[in-house]
Amino acid sequence: MSKPVRILVIFLLVDVVALGVYLLVKGGKSGSGDDPTKGTAWATMDANAQPATELEQFIKTDYEEKGLLPIQYKNYGRNAAVLKKFRGAKLVGASVSVLEMTFRDQEDWALVDLWIRGEDNRDIRRTVLYVLSGNAWKVGDSGRIVE
Repeated sequence: MSKPVRILVIFLLVDVVALGVYLLVKGGKSGSGDDPTKGTAWATMDANAQPATELEQFIKTDYEEKGLLPIQYKNYGRNAAVLKKFRGAKLVGASVSVLEMTFRDQEDWALVDLWIRGEDNRDIRRTVLYVLSGNAWKVGDSGRIVE
């Protein structure tokens, strides 16, 4: 075998080994990502429920005024990984820094999944981004969490 052919074969072997190592490393990382929405249980809020936080009190008051209690909810809180999966009218896959730029006067934020039984017995499921601004909770955005 001539010297140029031998160099070409060695070069190709090194490339194949490097590609194999890259694919092994990349494949190992993609399978290790857990779903950030797993592990959060649905809770039921009705007229008799005692809210544990100011946010839950705001949600209870809001849906009580609308006559939509009882509701089921999952409170993800300030989970940046869930925020990345959130698709709303204003924010799509946003990071915390984008959220802070969108709502400049926000003091706190939380993502809450809501499951509501509508007036016509239709189930409505949506995800709401609540923002604490001026010492009061308000709806910042609503949409869905992409699975």
